[in-house]
Amino acid sequence: MANILFSDSDDSDMELLALLSDSDSETDSEADVRRRSRARRIKRVNYMQSLDDAEFTFRFRLSKPLVNALLIQLMPLVRVTSTRNHGVSPLHQLLLTLRFYALGTMLISVADFVGVSTSTAGRIIRDISSAIASLYDEYIAVHQQSAEKFYRIARFPRVLAAIDCTHIRIQSPCHIIGEEFRNRKGYFSLNVQAICDADLRFMNVVARWPGSTHDATIFNNSVLRAQCDAGLFGNRWMLGDSAYPNRSYLLTPVLNPVTEAEQRYNEAHIKTRNTIERTFGVWKRRFPVVALTLRLSLPKAQAVIIATAVLHNICRNYNLEELSAQVDLPPEDNHFVNINSEVTDVQQRAILISNYFQ
Repeated sequence: MANILFSDSDDSDMELLALLSDSDSETDSEADVRRRSRARRIKRVNYMQSLDDAEFTFRFRLSKPLVNALLIQLMPLVRVTSTRNHGVSPLHQLLLTLRFYALGTMLISVADFVGVSTSTAGRIIRDISSAIASLYDEYIAVHQQSAEKFYRIARFPRVLAAIDCTHIRIQSPCHIIGEEFRNRKGYFSLNVQAICDADLRFMNVVARWPGSTHDATIFNNSVLRAQCDAGLFGNRWMLGDSAYPNRSYLLTPVLNPVTEAEQRYNEAHIKTRNTIERTFGVWKRRFPVVALTLRLSLPKAQAVIIATAVLHNICRNYNLEELSAQVDLPPEDNHFVNINSEVTDVQQRAILISNYFQ
């Protein structure tokens, strides 16, 4: 399960500002009329009609049919209150949020996109991201149907998933806890753990650990590890790099291969495990917001990470064509592998190498 927190603390400030902006001599009814008049002057483009399918998908990263289907799911969760967000329709709220995911830019840019204030844009992105993230259990789940497809990659048997972590850049949360989020590369981040299937779909995402946290620590404290210990996934293996402990259900490379069998094992392991790196790449190119720096509060940043992971799986489920990023992305930041120092169980790995890769 994804552990994320949502906060409504920024609403109270905007309500106070709205009260202070009203003239003392103005009655409530006059204020309402003035706000309704201002809202009527905002003309929002119907992008469903004005853009062709290809341009729409490029701008919003989802196709028109997928946006419509997603909107139906989100409708019970989306609020439309004219005094709070100038009557922004659920469709425009969703499109504003998708545009933010596509650009990863400052809030003011997407606020101008639909003619709302920066604070309103922030609230919309928070609400829509939280609503999409709430669909996690529907679209992100561990399954055991990918073993044959994994096998086709490099003939590695009985693979359940590939596992790895990726650092999502964030602004420093605050001076009190900020250094916990500074990773080994020197920037602030959330260290996000994920596993994927052979079709590059996420099967589990954990987006709550500071960037300084070791990959093994995240796994050892995860629900996923408890499920593996309980034998929930049978005799399937996950493949991880040397940052993880080698277990009977999680296989890592041989650090210093000596025999030809160990070398063949490592080659097959690396080729098969590369699916998680490819998954991260496809995800970040479609939604550059998670490849750039998330300048949001921690709860909002976590919601955006989970929401875009959900959307990534939706796109994969419907075979939506992979997209290039609409903005320039920083050079690929190869994940620093901090070798795991735990005492590990290598018996299963040794048996596999001896019986299968010999």
